[in-house]
Order: sequence, then structure tokens, then C-alpha cells
Amino acid sequence: LVRGAGALEQAHKLDVVVFDKTGTLTLGKPKVTDILAKGETDAEVLRLAASVEQFSEHPLGGAIVESAKERGLALAAVTDFQSVPGLGVRAVVDGQSITVGSMKLASQAGVAMDDAVERSARLLAEQGKTPMVVLRGADLIAVLAVADTVRAESAEAVTQLQALGIDVVMLTGDGEATARAIAEQLGIDQVIAEVMPAQKAEQVKLLQAEGKRVAMVGDGVNDAPALAAADVGIAIGTGTDVALETADIALMHADVRGV
Repeated sequence: LVRGAGALEQAHKLDVVVFDKTGTLTLGKPKVTDILAKGETDAEVLRLAASVEQFSEHPLGGAIVESAKERGLALAAVTDFQSVPGLGVRAVVDGQSITVGSMKLASQAGVAMDDAVERSARLLAEQGKTPMVVLRGADLIAVLAVADTVRAESAEAVTQLQALGIDVVMLTGDGEATARAIAEQLGIDQVIAEVMPAQKAEQVKLLQAEGKRVAMVGDGVNDAPALAAADVGIAIGTGTDVALETADIALMHADVRGV
């Protein structure tokens, strides 16, 4: 669906296509792959994490809740739910403050992590998984890993764009090691990782400031400002209404070869 001729006129002059990762290059249906618990059973860690994540809108949170339901775990009622966009979520579960979030969140909170934990997190990231911490108060009780599956057709879309002489960039909130592992599967060598949701549009503008004409391809609520900032915004048809509303061009399906 092309909203106006201007979008097509810009499209043939593009230098760079920026892809959001989750839900665009990947299926956006992540799954919990590993639970490395310290002093708790895997089931208890998952119950606590899922109880907090049941109010999160993030796909990684959804994966944790889904995994708990598959195991038949009953989620607890929580109070004082707080979300820190791009970092994680926190709530009080059974009278204890439980935080589920990124490795970055743990380091910002000054949580002590021993070498074994850091090594495990690094290994998980190098496998293309996203490591997440579960904290009780200031104590680390587990590292969870969540992985999303790359869409079968994504690598072909990347190859086709590169053959047209267009640079392909992957934009993601994932840590550097996880992002690089996924980009490698797709043949993408330009990766902008650890991008907070609010910074996506900024990254598009930085590329434009280098004199490049930029297309942004995304599917989520937090992609809308970046879609609007790009010379051509392209929304994936399985995406949120706000992404589809903001884009110059909407693909009517999830196959990124349409780009």
C-alpha cells in the first residue's frame, strides 16, 4: 500500500535501508531457551519473572509468561509494577521486589555479578540469544535466555538489497554480541545495537546527516517515530496499527522481500 507518489520517487534514490530486528527480520515470537538459576528452582524463577512480566508489553516479557503457562505455573498477583523502556520491569511479588531486565539494567543498578554469570551471559549472547537477569532486591537469582527465530526470507531480502548497491543496517535494543550473532546469520555487517526505543528516530537522522537517503522498515509502536523520520518509512503488514498509519509504504504481509 503506497500512500503517495513521493514515497516511490524517494525509494529509487535510497542509499540505506534500516531494519528493526524484532518482528521485522525475526518472527517476533521469542521463546525462553535457558534458565540459569542461583539458589532457586527453575520453576520458582520462572514463576517470579512471569508474574512481573504479565503486565509488560515487550515480546521478551511475553515469551517468559508463555513459558510459565506451558509449565502450568500459577502467576502471583503483583503490586507497584514499573516499566523502564528498553531496560526491564519491576514489581512486588509475594512481598519481595523482583526485577526482570537486560544485563545493562543490572550493571546500571550496580548488581554484583561473578565471573561465571558474566561468562554464561556472554556465551548465550554469542549464540544469538538475549540474556536477561532476574533480581530479588539487589541479589541476582537467575539469568534467563530468550531467543527469537530469524524469518526464513530475511537473508534473501538482505542479499537482494545489497545486490542493488544499497547498504543494509540492523537496528536493535539487543546487546552487541546478540545483535552481531543474528546479523551474521543474515549477512548484515552494519549493526546499531543497544538502542533505546526513543533513540530509533535519532539513529535514522544521524544517517541522514551523513547525506544518505534512508528507508526505515519496522513493525512496532516504538518504530513509528523512526518510520516518520526516514525518507521512506516502510511498515510490515503484521505490525501495529500505529506503525502502519505512520509509514509511507505498508507491506500487506510479513515477507521483507517486499521491501
